[in-house]
Amino acid sequence: MSADRFPDVMVLAAGLGKRMRPLSETTPKPLIEGAGQPLIDRVVAAAHAEGATNFVVNAHHHADQIRAHVLELETSIAGTRFQLSLEEGAPLDTGGGIKRALPQLGTDPFLVMNADSFWPLGRDRPLERLIERFDAERTDMVLLCVHPRDAVGFRRSHDFCLDLRGRITKDMGAPVIYAGVALVIREVFVGVKDNVFSFYDLIERSLDDGRLAGVALDAPWFHVGDVQSIAQAEQISQQ
Repeated sequence: MSADRFPDVMVLAAGLGKRMRPLSETTPKPLIEGAGQPLIDRVVAAAHAEGATNFVVNAHHHADQIRAHVLELETSIAGTRFQLSLEEGAPLDTGGGIKRALPQLGTDPFLVMNADSFWPLGRDRPLERLIERFDAERTDMVLLCVHPRDAVGFRRSHDFCLDLRGRITKDMGAPVIYAGVALVIREVFVGVKDNVFSFYDLIERSLDDGRLAGVALDAPWFHVGDVQSIAQAEQISQQ
């Protein structure tokens, strides 16, 4: 990756949004509003505020709506470029979706961002810390993490632990939740023959290899995974 180029951003927006039904029956989950704004807009705004200009968005469920919205975003945000990675037929899951879009991503490493979680714009600049924490010799991925006390709409206690040296472990350090943002090297996809698989599988492999790092978000974090969490995000974000 060029030292003066911000990593390209892969926005995962191809899910079926089953837990968002009935809203997702007519609207793709990334376009459902959370706290008064489409979820994908919040994700793109957070990345753009730190310097991102090149985005790849995958689409499957109501792909025509995603395509139209992406074109609107490119027009409304000066200096940005958006590409669509269309998943026809069956969806490819998160890992398969990224693998398919690799030819459209021009940097190494690149960012992966879920379209269903966000933090208030201006409360933190965590992507800068992800980039600073990256060490090509020691890490395959750097995950954005959030302490459970700062998480809204998340139904599990935690995913991993984050130690004082910024390493993600299974049981040493402070319990943290994966906040849906990762800085990833392309090499983690080398040798992966499956076309349909979860990105989480690659996270687990990097963890097992001792090559998974993390940084903590210093802001409230909203996970909008179901209809109930929409109301939670709207209520708390207005406080």
